[in-house]
Amino acid sequence: MARLTASLGGTPGPYDPPPAARELSATSADGARLHVEVHGRDGDPAVVLIHGWTCSTAFWAPVIRELTASGHRVVAYDQRGHGRTPATDGRGYGPSSLADDLCAVLEAALQPGERAVLCGHSMGAMTLVAAAGRPELERRAAALLLCNTGTHRLASEARVLPFRSERGRERAHRQLLLARLPLGPVTPVTRKVLKYATMGPDSSPEQTAAVARVVHACRPRERAAWGAVLAKLDIAANVGALTPPTAVVTGTADRLTPPALARELAAELPYCVGLYELPRRGHMAPVETSGEVSGLLRDLVRVHLTGGEGQSGAAHAGEGEARKPGAGKPEGVESGLPVPEPRKPESRVPGDRRTTKEETP
Repeated sequence: MARLTASLGGTPGPYDPPPAARELSATSADGARLHVEVHGRDGDPAVVLIHGWTCSTAFWAPVIRELTASGHRVVAYDQRGHGRTPATDGRGYGPSSLADDLCAVLEAALQPGERAVLCGHSMGAMTLVAAAGRPELERRAAALLLCNTGTHRLASEARVLPFRSERGRERAHRQLLLARLPLGPVTPVTRKVLKYATMGPDSSPEQTAAVARVVHACRPRERAAWGAVLAKLDIAANVGALTPPTAVVTGTADRLTPPALARELAAELPYCVGLYELPRRGHMAPVETSGEVSGLLRDLVRVHLTGGEGQSGAAHAGEGEARKPGAGKPEGVESGLPVPEPRKPESRVPGDRRTTKEETP
């Protein structure tokens, strides 16, 4: 889109995908080839972005622009069957393949021994949970940001279809996840439906249009194949092995993965550095509030990668030790990131230093 806009003589907007500094291909454990983009300058601290179901690297356009402008190198890749990454057969879809693909990208796109801050949105955050405990993640991840996600009960907890009966709601959402129907062209009607299902009431027409372009570009067969995975997903047992410092973001108007799932996730993390609830925001926080997401990522880089306790690129690569709750919390860092006691996350709005304890499910 950015290339097309430029070719027509227009000025790329914040939601137009920026051209990558370089592109490469990563090979996963089963031979699947993944499209990878690197944005920014070599030598800048690295952030790895992992998109969600029905999206692509284009979803991250505003976050990429903001991070590279502030001196960060960004790695983004298309999940298998999304964007420019080819589909695989039905056996290639599942939590293990998500984790395999992430590990392959980390090895292909980062320098030997280099560490990064990793951010996943929706199924991209589930990818990080699926990879919990893997040596590649332990070596590479300085910190994590999980946006708009859950680890189980996705169909029963979703609120897109407002059935009163939990059983009826779960069945209806399963059918929605499994649907193979083409979404068709982006029209005012389809944008309105997409906004209701995935975005908050304050999202702008430009943001809604950008999300619609990305989601409608996902191929129906691959959308349904991954939807089948999400319909039965249960990786909650992995959360206890996700040892890097981890922040969680949710939108109070998220109908796909409601805040209750984020609160539960944050409560189970071994080293939660903050639960951030964004008022009136929906499932697409990296688009709806790109500035807040980029700001949190910059804070995580500063606190856990480039500053504080030994966090420069390859500083701790190869140690293989799990980060303990409460370890490595630098003092006097004005990051705005709270570091609560394990299993007692704090709910906060980015930029607001007031905190309130939340009851967890």
